[in-house]
Amino acid sequence: MRTNKLLLYAAGAGALAAVFSFSKGRIANQLPGTVMAHSGLIRIDGDVTYRDLNKNGQLDIYEDPRQPIEDRVQDLLKKMTLEEKAGMMFYVPTRVNKDGTIEEEPAKDFLASISPVGMKEMDMRHITHFNLFGVPAPDTLAMWYNRMQKHAEATRLGIPLTISSDPRNQGGAGIFAMSAKTFSMWPDPLGMAAIGDEKEMEHFADISRQEYLATGIRQGLHPQVDLATEPRWPRISGTFGEDAELSSRMTIAYIKGYQGEKLSPNSVAMMTKHFPGGGPQKDGLDPHFAFQKGQVYPGNNFKYHLIPFEAAFKAGTAAIMPYYGVPMGQPNTPEVGFSYNKAIITDLLRKHYHYDGVVCTDWGLVSDSKIGPVDFPARAWGVQNLSKEERVQKIIDAGVDQLGGESLPDVIVKLVKDGKLSEKRIDESVTRLLRLKFELGLFDNPFVDEKKAAAIVGCDEFMKAGIDAQRRSITLLKNDNHTLPLATGKLKIYVKNVNPKIAAEYGTVVTDPKQADIAIIRLQTPNYPIPEAKGNFIAGMFHWGDLDFKGQQLQDILDLEKSVPTVVDIYIDRPAVIPEINQNAKALLVNFGSNDRALLDVVFGKYKPGGHLPIELPSSMEAVRNQKEDMPYDSKDPLYKFGAGLSY
Repeated sequence: MRTNKLLLYAAGAGALAAVFSFSKGRIANQLPGTVMAHSGLIRIDGDVTYRDLNKNGQLDIYEDPRQPIEDRVQDLLKKMTLEEKAGMMFYVPTRVNKDGTIEEEPAKDFLASISPVGMKEMDMRHITHFNLFGVPAPDTLAMWYNRMQKHAEATRLGIPLTISSDPRNQGGAGIFAMSAKTFSMWPDPLGMAAIGDEKEMEHFADISRQEYLATGIRQGLHPQVDLATEPRWPRISGTFGEDAELSSRMTIAYIKGYQGEKLSPNSVAMMTKHFPGGGPQKDGLDPHFAFQKGQVYPGNNFKYHLIPFEAAFKAGTAAIMPYYGVPMGQPNTPEVGFSYNKAIITDLLRKHYHYDGVVCTDWGLVSDSKIGPVDFPARAWGVQNLSKEERVQKIIDAGVDQLGGESLPDVIVKLVKDGKLSEKRIDESVTRLLRLKFELGLFDNPFVDEKKAAAIVGCDEFMKAGIDAQRRSITLLKNDNHTLPLATGKLKIYVKNVNPKIAAEYGTVVTDPKQADIAIIRLQTPNYPIPEAKGNFIAGMFHWGDLDFKGQQLQDILDLEKSVPTVVDIYIDRPAVIPEINQNAKALLVNFGSNDRALLDVVFGKYKPGGHLPIELPSSMEAVRNQKEDMPYDSKDPLYKFGAGLSY
């Protein structure tokens, strides 16, 4: 029996299954674990099952899964109003109600206060791209996602939403890692680089991809492929280190694991950042804030920072995000922020590299905002004198497609109507944005299986893989007289910054170091307040300043090391300066986001350390201050060189 042009208002999976049991229709591009039952717009036209997104009772080209993607894009583009096109060019932060509903609720916490509710933006401004901050449990997130897609389906053209997130599987990777206990937990990107294994990198990305897909996250605002050549920069933990070749290998494997060989309904699209490389920040300060705007190249090493992006282009990254900074002293390059910079976006990225994917700004380049009690100026570095309208025009003229953290489609509409931007130019960007949605299969089936989300996200297999990687990334730098591995169950151990209940599984825990056979202490690269960040609690969430331990903190560590043989482990989110601590330690390890059990498994020989430093550890702060911000391996007489690492 053939059902022709039948509109199905299916109440559930059973109703939909009953229809398809006697039709020759098929669900196009159905993702594993997804369902179409949420849609009230399923039609069958001959042998084609499609979603009647514009509710006209006909199979339009953009609704037809058999048609080439470019034809579908152009068909939909012709149907869109200028207002709908403008709305697509913005990426708006959003939050998820704890019960999975999408109705507007009063802001009750910090994340809610800085995240507009998605449905309101969707209705008022035709926004179809949202990035997540805080999220509830996976099944609730999946429920929210399906409801948001259902709401989008009811709009005039039924354009599906793209939901994105910063990293969610690497909880230590600074302020921009959206840690969630339900997702599998892995080392920071810096730790994956310490492992240095492309297969492990791709394995991580594939697992994260499955967790993202299960909850409706279809774009990652990562990887961060900046090169960590300035050791004081607060964002080093999110990079793959300072070596361009290592970073390139990790980048290709990372993108392949998320996207596959090419974009498909099983992909999570990557937005690689921060073009053309955000590592060389003057004095390690970050251009999120008005006290630092310039990226500097005292070693004339601009091109070195492009190498990982060349790898990302080779891997087919779906999108690129420029950084906030201003390139200082570069020939034929205006000293304005990268997203405002036509020499960077059009001449270098578009023309030189022939990149035709989406380019999206970093968040908050146009509008001033207030976050809690703090005034947060737009990161319009070099163009602060321009009006909001002029800023938007300059960004689009530079060659950018999408503005992150902004919701100003009315400004684009006005620019076009005033003749300052052509609608043809807007169409170029919207074409790229629509193409990506089609490649991800969102027009054919955007929904997820809410019942499967909790079973996929953070399942035992994925959690085990993450912990295994945490162990593998731990890097042994010193092991005097083969102090490690320690003998399990035979020693009295004193621990500091280690959970004593977990430590008790490995030996007898004592509270007085004088009674111990050995001490095991965990430290973190220091973080010192800087005057420029005073009064700005957002800036206070970054790690700034000197990298060495000082004063009483240092003395307490040295006193312990001199009173009992001590194993020191340091979490490296920036390169620590530890000459005295290293000298007095019996064994020194560094980690990049490993929990207590993972560390103790290595210390007590259940697993062998296998990591190698993806960055140098300087020997002094004087050496740090004398480094050139854009040069790798530029620390004089480093305590430990790039690539250092021992095993048993």
